[in-house]
Amino acid sequence: MFSKGNLAVPCWLWRSMRKLFLLLSVLLSHAAHLEGKKDNQFIWKPGPWGRCTGDCGPGGVQSRALWCFHVEGWTSPTSNCDENHRPPKERSCFRVCDWHSDLFQWEVSDWHRCVLVPASAGQAPPRTAECVTAQHGLQDRTVRCVQKLNRTRVVNEICEHFAPQPPAEQACLVPCPRDCIVSEFSPWSECSEGCEKQLQHRTRAAIAPPLYGGSQCPNLTESRACDTPISCPLGEEEYTFSLKVGPWSKCRLPHLKEINLSGRAVLDFSSDSKERVTFRHQSYKPHHLSRPWDLGIGYQTRQVWCTRSDGKNAMLSLCVQDSFPLTVQSCIMPKDCETTEWSSWSPCSKTCRSGSLSPGFRSRRRNVKHVAIGGGKECPELLEKEACIVEELLQPCPRYAWRTSEWKECQVSLLLKQQDPHWHVTGPVCGGGIQTRDVYCAQSTPVSTAQKAKEVSRPVKKTSCLGPAPSASQLCNLPCSTDCVVSSWSAWGLCVHESCRDPQGRKGFRLRRRHVLMESTGPAGHCPHLVESVPCEDPMCYRWLVSEGICIPDHGKCGLGHRILKAVCQNDRGEDVSGSLCPASPPPERMACEIPCRMDCVLSEWTEWSSCSQSCSNKNSDGKQTRSRTILALAGEGGKPCPPNQALQEYRSCNDHSCMQLYWETLPWGPCSEDTLVTALNATIGWTGEATCGVGIQTRRVFCVKNHVGQVMAKRCPDSTRPETVRPCLLPCKKDCIVTAFSEWTPCPRSCQPGNATVKQSRYRIIIQEAANGGQECPDTLFEERECEDISLCPIYRWKPQKWSPCILVPESVRQAIMGTSEACGKGVQTRAVSCVSDDNQSAEMMECLKQTNGMPPLVQECTVPCRDDCTFTVWSKFTPCSTNCETTRSRRRQLTGKSRKKEKCQDSDLYPLIETELCPCDVFISQPYGNWSDCILPEGRRESQRGYRVQGDSKECGKGLRFRAIACSDKNGRPVDPSHCSSSGYIQEECVIPCPFDCKLSDWSSWGSCSSSCGIGVRIRSKWLKEKPYNGGRPCPRLDLKNQVHEAVPCYSECNQYSWVVEHWSPCKIHNELRSLRCGGGTQSRKIRCVNAADSEGGAVDNSLCSQDEIPPETQSCSLLCPSECVMSEWGSWSKCPQSCDPHSTQRRTRHLLRPSLNSRTCAEDSQVRPCLLNENCFQFQYNLTEWSTCQLSENATCGRGVRTRLLSCVRSDGKPVGVDQCEQRNLEKPQRMSIHCLVECAVNCQLSGWTAWTECSKTCGHGGQMSRARFVIMPTQGEGRPCPTELTQQKTCPVTPCYSWVLGNWSACKLEGGDCGEGVQIRSLSCMVHNGSSSQSAVSVDAALCGEMPFQDSILKQPCSVPCPGDCHLMEWSEWSTCELTCINGRSFETMGRQSRSRAFIVQSFENQDSCPQQVLETRPCTGGKCYHYTWKASLWNNNERTVWCQRSDGINVTGGCAPQARPAAIRQCNPACKKPFSYCTQGGVCGCEKGYREIMRSNGFLDYCMKVPGSEEKKADVKNLAGKNRPVNSKIHDIFKGWSLQPLDPDGRVKIWVYGVSGGGFLIMIFLVFTSYLLCKKPKPHQSTPPQQKPLTLAYDGDLDM
Repeated sequence: MFSKGNLAVPCWLWRSMRKLFLLLSVLLSHAAHLEGKKDNQFIWKPGPWGRCTGDCGPGGVQSRALWCFHVEGWTSPTSNCDENHRPPKERSCFRVCDWHSDLFQWEVSDWHRCVLVPASAGQAPPRTAECVTAQHGLQDRTVRCVQKLNRTRVVNEICEHFAPQPPAEQACLVPCPRDCIVSEFSPWSECSEGCEKQLQHRTRAAIAPPLYGGSQCPNLTESRACDTPISCPLGEEEYTFSLKVGPWSKCRLPHLKEINLSGRAVLDFSSDSKERVTFRHQSYKPHHLSRPWDLGIGYQTRQVWCTRSDGKNAMLSLCVQDSFPLTVQSCIMPKDCETTEWSSWSPCSKTCRSGSLSPGFRSRRRNVKHVAIGGGKECPELLEKEACIVEELLQPCPRYAWRTSEWKECQVSLLLKQQDPHWHVTGPVCGGGIQTRDVYCAQSTPVSTAQKAKEVSRPVKKTSCLGPAPSASQLCNLPCSTDCVVSSWSAWGLCVHESCRDPQGRKGFRLRRRHVLMESTGPAGHCPHLVESVPCEDPMCYRWLVSEGICIPDHGKCGLGHRILKAVCQNDRGEDVSGSLCPASPPPERMACEIPCRMDCVLSEWTEWSSCSQSCSNKNSDGKQTRSRTILALAGEGGKPCPPNQALQEYRSCNDHSCMQLYWETLPWGPCSEDTLVTALNATIGWTGEATCGVGIQTRRVFCVKNHVGQVMAKRCPDSTRPETVRPCLLPCKKDCIVTAFSEWTPCPRSCQPGNATVKQSRYRIIIQEAANGGQECPDTLFEERECEDISLCPIYRWKPQKWSPCILVPESVRQAIMGTSEACGKGVQTRAVSCVSDDNQSAEMMECLKQTNGMPPLVQECTVPCRDDCTFTVWSKFTPCSTNCETTRSRRRQLTGKSRKKEKCQDSDLYPLIETELCPCDVFISQPYGNWSDCILPEGRRESQRGYRVQGDSKECGKGLRFRAIACSDKNGRPVDPSHCSSSGYIQEECVIPCPFDCKLSDWSSWGSCSSSCGIGVRIRSKWLKEKPYNGGRPCPRLDLKNQVHEAVPCYSECNQYSWVVEHWSPCKIHNELRSLRCGGGTQSRKIRCVNAADSEGGAVDNSLCSQDEIPPETQSCSLLCPSECVMSEWGSWSKCPQSCDPHSTQRRTRHLLRPSLNSRTCAEDSQVRPCLLNENCFQFQYNLTEWSTCQLSENATCGRGVRTRLLSCVRSDGKPVGVDQCEQRNLEKPQRMSIHCLVECAVNCQLSGWTAWTECSKTCGHGGQMSRARFVIMPTQGEGRPCPTELTQQKTCPVTPCYSWVLGNWSACKLEGGDCGEGVQIRSLSCMVHNGSSSQSAVSVDAALCGEMPFQDSILKQPCSVPCPGDCHLMEWSEWSTCELTCINGRSFETMGRQSRSRAFIVQSFENQDSCPQQVLETRPCTGGKCYHYTWKASLWNNNERTVWCQRSDGINVTGGCAPQARPAAIRQCNPACKKPFSYCTQGGVCGCEKGYREIMRSNGFLDYCMKVPGSEEKKADVKNLAGKNRPVNSKIHDIFKGWSLQPLDPDGRVKIWVYGVSGGGFLIMIFLVFTSYLLCKKPKPHQSTPPQQKPLTLAYDGDLDM
């Protein structure tokens, strides 16, 4: 730390330095600024890359902003920056889309080996001795993003879009070094009897190799000399001698310098120690021809020497007996495989730039000129591949995307047929259906060319498009047509002119109308006529309507008077118009009337005219109306009398027109067509559509129809109501057919084709848009096919072998030098040429035959030239013919030739048979079923194409089918043969049934019932009932009621005035007074009532129950006739209207007036009445009533799809009574807007499946276990309550069991030494053609070699060198058995999947003199599966004389050497501590010092031995037990004899502890435990009490206990 004084100096120094640094930095920046001005002051600065946009995949584009910056940091126009250094503004990128997750994935390799973490600086690496279980390490693996399809690598960013990158490195444990582990030694080998020196040995095998730097295996062999009781006298040792042969030398041609003048080969015998015979070759002309297939024939030699059983060499004569082994033989000169030069590299497989980082590949080939012969080098690889770099100059790869045609028209029939296969068209169908389109793959057009209208690229194979394909089918809806709903007819109007603007003639029409309540929907929806007319006479368009006032007397209060008439001119619609329009002059303003005086008869006013009795007149009757008036008061004396009854009623005719109504009928509108006038107009106005669209006209026929008659002349109907016959319309645009270009022709095969099959290529195109509205039609040809040209037929090549050459022997000079004979006989070789030829015997390259066959005929074979002493035979004859019986045999013969016929050894038929017999081939075959039955396979349904939608026949999903079971066919001897011998198909088959699912079946809907209410809103019901229950997985039923029915209810509305009560006039009042003189007073009157249908033109009565019973009018009522003197008032007028609010403070009033005053001056009754407006009594409010929405109603022809939900409107009075809707309309109440809405009934679509694909190839080429499969795919998944997709989308079938033919190598023969007793020889094995059925349980059987084809030409696999050890040689044993598979584990847990197992070869020493020449022991390790964890523990035996055996044991009980930790090894020798150094002391088995016999231990206080004291008299006594109690007491000799065996003798005579000592010790121990426990229970407050036991002298007994005690 600085002091305060010292701190000031550095601070001052720092401030000075800081100022200097700032000055320097300013100068430097200024210099740089000046330099930048000199050079370039503006630089490009790019922004960050934006998001990848554009098409999915490698065609995406990233862009970024570029700015031009001045070096000082401010922006500048881009023109200031250097264009040559402008960074790129755009770059291509891989745009990742969600569906890419199906195409890309992380690929991780297995973890590599765990390696130790390198020690950091200053740290020493861990020492092996310090390792307990394992050391820390690291392991890594390769992580990369790949395409799933071809496993090519792409940039990691693609996979990171879906999942984080897996770790590429992790910590791991490296187990501690483990030494080699070997088994226990085998027992010693036995020694043979004899006096010579012998060795015996024992061996052990390696169980586990050294791992992680552990020590190598110890010696696997131990040898020792045999104990011979007596040694052999000098020079009389017994030895055995063996003729030892060496290995054959390499095959070579002789040299001239090796030949001596006499033509004899020189024999060179070397010293006694290594007595060998070498042979010098005599030259002979090589047997070879000057062709590429020429084979050089040389010869090879081997050494022969005699070896003694102690390993020393001996004289050759001691070994050679009768014949000398062959030491020279002919051989083929080795020739390596020869190939042509490499071809040039093929072009790179990557021909375009795809944006992925995967490289392309290229390859080159070379051909075999001739194969290796005589052990020459085998052929190298003939094909070489390498990655090739993609050049940047390549064009970008074309990108492909899914395209679709437009949707085809909606097909309801497809859906209906699916639900009911027996459905057939009965009428128009509508509702839910299915529509399809074609989905194809085409090249994506770049943005620049995308504007070219209607340019459609050609389809390519679908595998070029990535990602899921768009759906090829969807649900659709054909709109259902519904007719108009109309109101009931209005009353007939007045007789009017046809045209009131131009009234002509005296003929007119009366009209009645109805209006549309609900418009029609759909293309075929129809509205009935809305106007009907009947002709009439004297029409009047305008009429005077007269209203009468009350009668006003002219003079006084009664008598004659007048009424004021008020006339208004009205038109035919009841509207007031100007009086000038009415044709006649207005009626008079006054009308005469009479007011009764006091005694006059008083009559009421006329009632309203009744409704017309008929709506029209027919031949039998006319319509009539009546009105009446009644007598209110009788006349008095002198008064005016009352009129007769007939005068009280008036009649008039009405509706006198005919019942034959006339109306205009229309046909549907025709198509929209061009109109010349409109077309000219279109040319002048700017129509918004395309050029081919415009305004056209639609026409329809209109004709006049007479009710119940039919069409009549048009002039009979009023022209004013004639509907339109022409209307403008939008001309639909012409749509030309659009098709894609033809696809490329399918490629013709480049390679040659076998046989005469004609190969065709095809191309197709797809309709994208169908022609419509007169557009250009589609072409007829959508598929074209043609035969491929210039297809070559594949030539068939075969091997053509020449004849074998004569047998070539060793040259005569060499033979004479060695064998001492000049006879040319014995073993030799013969060769032949083999050429490759085509069918027409033209020579071909050897490679062509090698491609078509597995191998090649042999070029060399051994041969024999018989010697004089050999037996010679003729060639075998042909086999005798076979009969048809399978049990028969056939035979062939040969005969002895020449002198062989007289030789005795040749007569031995066992050695030299002259007849060969074999069983005849038998054509009896046995078939046996194999494998399980296949799935039930249905016959293929006939496929039809219905408007692009593939449909299969009814038998697609269920019904009768066949199931198959493969058969294995074998001949009589059990050898597998082709199954066609047993069955033409290779299967047995049986019928099977896949049960068909049956849906719940309901009846059709019943007809709608009548509306439950005759006035206002009610309910209509219809029902279905159950016909068939579902089973086998059919569609379930809807919820049914107890009667198994399902109901549907919809609201309905009945016009309230449809049925109404019609009343006749009241009868005259019938007086009750019995006094006949009085004709006035109270009485009763009656009338007739009836219920009529307003729609009935006849006005006939219907059942009274149809009319509202609440509104039934009274049939009788009380009445009164006033007497002459009484005051007479008129009938009450109607009540005035209450306000709509029904306010209780408001009132309503009615009035009447005086008709006749009374005779006396009594006041008359009141002439007005007032009452409050009370809700629901005399005042009512009205409101619209809406029903709930109905269920979704479909048309009768539809089963699903778009329907309509309706609700109905009615008018309800505030007391709940339904009234006519006109009551609400009169009050202008707000009407709800929507009375119907569209709805959707989900279509039940059964799962749609494609047809089955073709059966795949068999998974095995032959034998058992092969499977074929086929699949189908879901075209349209289940929708709604449709039948679900079956789980079985694939089917399996066992393949026919064909026999497997293969070349099988036999076992190696014993080592053949060819004349020697030991040494180097050769082992051979055969290659035989075997047949088997591919299962491991069946053994292969040999068959004719022709069934396997050409034998593979590999001489090296049929012959190998071997050796037989000579007595005395040090040699390797056979391999040990493979050890069990073991895993590397830490604490019983393994961290590897593959284990390892080992085997070893130990060497055997037979003579100590030869042990220096012993070979190395060999260890071999291989990986294995299914390994176990083993642990190794030290085991020890019981102590014996302070020694014990210690060994290592594996957890499965095997004793081993190695594996246990050396530092944990228990001691094998036990020593006393401290050591027993006192005189006469020794270490006992208990590990304590004791005294020898005759001495007594004197112990120290600490328990250790102090010294040994001699026991007096111990020299005379031979006591077994040392005296422990002190002085011996004399005992009776007899008792002594009796108890002699019971004396306390703890040791046996051999020094072992007797059993009773163990018993006494154990019993004493138990008693001590009992006493301690008892004292603990008795003491209340147990205190820890320790007392030092007196020092006792330890027993001098050795306890041979276990290690743990």
